[in-house]
Amino acid sequence: AYPRSPLGLLRLGQLVMGAAFWVTVAAHKYEGAAHFALFAAVLVWLLTLALFGLSLLGRWALVPWLGSRWLLTNLVHDLALGVGLYAAATGIMGYKAERKSYCNLPGYSQHCLYSAYLSASVCGGIAACLYLFSGLYCLSRRCRDQRDIV
Repeated sequence: AYPRSPLGLLRLGQLVMGAAFWVTVAAHKYEGAAHFALFAAVLVWLLTLALFGLSLLGRWALVPWLGSRWLLTNLVHDLALGVGLYAAATGIMGYKAERKSYCNLPGYSQHCLYSAYLSASVCGGIAACLYLFSGLYCLSRRCRDQRDIV
C-alpha cells in the first residue's frame, strides 16, 4: 500500500528529481559553492532512499529510537533537510546560472554551463516543492493524531 500512498508517490518524485539534480551537476564541470549543492543533494537523496526503502519494506521498527517515531522522522527529514538543503542548493545553482547567463548568446564559442546550472536549479526547485508537500502531508497526519505514514 505504501508505493500507492500519497507519501510513497511523493518519495518516488523526490528520488527522481533529486537524482536529476545531482546527476546534472556531477556530469558537468562545477566549482565553488556547487560542491556544497552537490553534497546537499546527494546527502538528502541517500537519506530519502533509505526512508523509502525502510517504509516500502515496513522495517522502520529496526531503526533504533527513530522507528517508534517514524512519522515524526519523516516530517523532520522532509521539512528540515529536504526543503532546507534543496532550497539552498537551488539558490546556489540559480545564482551560478545567472552568473553564466552571458554565455547563452549566439556566437559564444566557449563551453557554456548555463543550461546545466539552470536545469539543476529547476530540478532542485521541484524537489524542494515535493519535500514541502510531503512534509505538509506528514504534518497533517500528525495533527490528526495518526501515528503511521500510510
